[in-house]
Amino acid sequence: MNGSLLAPLRLLLDFLASVGQATRFFLRLCLLGLASLRRPRLVIDQVHFIGNYSLSIILVSGLLIGFVLGLQGYYTLRRYGSEEALGLLVTLSLVRELGPVVTALLFAGRAGTSLTAEVGLMKAGEQLDAMEMMAVDPVERVLAPRFLAAVFCMPLLAALFSALGVLGGYLVGVEMIGVDAGAFWSQMQDGVDWLNDVGNGVIKSVVFGFTVAFVALFVGYKAKATPEGVARATTTTVVAASLAILGLDFIMTALMFNTN
Repeated sequence: MNGSLLAPLRLLLDFLASVGQATRFFLRLCLLGLASLRRPRLVIDQVHFIGNYSLSIILVSGLLIGFVLGLQGYYTLRRYGSEEALGLLVTLSLVRELGPVVTALLFAGRAGTSLTAEVGLMKAGEQLDAMEMMAVDPVERVLAPRFLAAVFCMPLLAALFSALGVLGGYLVGVEMIGVDAGAFWSQMQDGVDWLNDVGNGVIKSVVFGFTVAFVALFVGYKAKATPEGVARATTTTVVAASLAILGLDFIMTALMFNTN
C-alpha cells in the first residue's frame, strides 16, 4: 500500500523538480541572452546559421500555402458571391494564424532540431565540460547567443512567410482565376487592422520564437551524452515544440481575438 502511494508521489515530485529546473534555465537564458549583446559577433553568426539556412523552406512553404489558400478561398467565397474578398481572406488567414504557426512548426523542424543536435553533440564530445573546466560558462558562451538569435529570426521569418503567402494567393486568385486585382488589394487594405491583426501575429511569432529556442536548447543541454541520447533529444524537440506551439496558439488566439 505504501509503495503504491509513494510511486505517484515520486512522479509528482520529479515533475515539479523538472518544471522548476526548466524555469530557472529559461530565466537564465533570457538574462544571459541580453548580456550576449555585448558580443554581437556571436549573435550575428547564429542569426546567419539559424535564419539564413531556414529561409528557403520558409519562402517556398509560404508561397505554396498561398496558392492553396487562394484556390480554396475562391471556391468557398464563390458560393456567396464574395470573390472580391479573396485578398482579405488570404491575408487574415496568414497574418493571424498560418504565418506564425506554420513558420514556427517549420522552424522547430529545421532550426530547433539543428540546435538540439549541435548542443547535444557538444555535450557528448565533452566540449561543454571542457569549457566549465576553463571557467567559461557554456550557457553564456554557447546557448545564450543561439537563444537570442532564434528569438530574433522567428518574427522575420514569419513576416516573409506571410508576404509570400499573400503573393501566392494573388497569383492564383488574380492571375490564374481572374479575380479583379483592385478588389483583391482594396479589400485586403480596408479589412486588415495593423494593430489587432498584424500586431497580434507578430506577438505570436515572438512567443513561438522563445518557445522553440528554449525547448531546443534545454532538451539538447539535458540530453544524455551518447549518440542514442542525442537522437532521442532531437525527436523530443520536434514533438515538444510542436505541441507547445499549438497549445500556446490556442491560448493566445482566445485572448487576442475574444469578441465578448
